[in-house]
Amino acid sequence: MSDIILDEWQLVLGQKRQALESCQKDKHSSSCLKCEKLLDCDIRDAYIKAVYDSMSKGQGGGFEF
Repeated sequence: MSDIILDEWQLVLGQKRQALESCQKDKHSSSCLKCEKLLDCDIRDAYIKAVYDSMSKGQGGGFEF
């Protein structure tokens, strides 16, 4: 079995994913789409930013919806 080496962007992404999943678990929900704070959620916003940062490794600009 090979060891997987995570870079700093992947580590942050993992932390943000855990926070998001913990929030969903606390709210007994399997999706943010069911949450009333969907468009005003710091946890979800931080996760989305971490996803794009991990894809660009911090080199690209931000991604705006």
